[in-house]
Amino acid sequence: MFAYVPLLSFFVSLTLTGFVLHRWTQRRRPHLLLWGVGALFYGIGGFAEFYYGLFGWQPLVFRLWYLFGAILVAAWLGQGTAYLLLPRQWAHGLMTVLLLGSLYAAWRVFTAPLAPDQMLNGELSGHALPASVRLLTPFFNLYGTALLVGGAAYSAWIFWRKRVLLHRAIGNVLIAFGALLPAFGGAFSRAGIPYALYLGEFFGILLIFIGFWRATHPGDAAANKD
Repeated sequence: MFAYVPLLSFFVSLTLTGFVLHRWTQRRRPHLLLWGVGALFYGIGGFAEFYYGLFGWQPLVFRLWYLFGAILVAAWLGQGTAYLLLPRQWAHGLMTVLLLGSLYAAWRVFTAPLAPDQMLNGELSGHALPASVRLLTPFFNLYGTALLVGGAAYSAWIFWRKRVLLHRAIGNVLIAFGALLPAFGGAFSRAGIPYALYLGEFFGILLIFIGFWRATHPGDAAANKD
């Protein structure tokens, strides 16, 4: 049963991708494009987990899962927040570093030897890769999580303090909590609780989607700028 939870994450991620990219086609703002790309990466990770649960080990699927689902997703979502909140020159500089880092990570993931017998709890796990490759993951995740969670929390606080656009404050709180849930799920999974990661990912993307929807649908004539 729990093996199908990543499929739900995949569908929610695709829905979020379509929603955000549709807004990007209307507004052409870089943070929307990057959030859309990040949501797509989330979906790739979810589909890879579902594929593994249904069909078993497949090297290419594993490499796609680790690159997009474990390494890049948080960083690209966070980069969207960088373009929303930081001066454009800073955001461009960080984007350059992220692009170069992503290419390097792709090279390392797709050229590394694999040891699927090292995975934990029968779930997809980075332990199938050498430690030198897994060492890349925290840098991308810390960067992305700090920007996404920190940016959402900061925005929520600003809107709440000023008592304006409270729908955005609520939406940003949901986004911040949603962004943290996969990390909690991963921690419980490493502690030996099966499928905790999959549940954390599903409820995380669900909260992020609801948060984006709430932040962009005030339900009145107040138009948002993003």
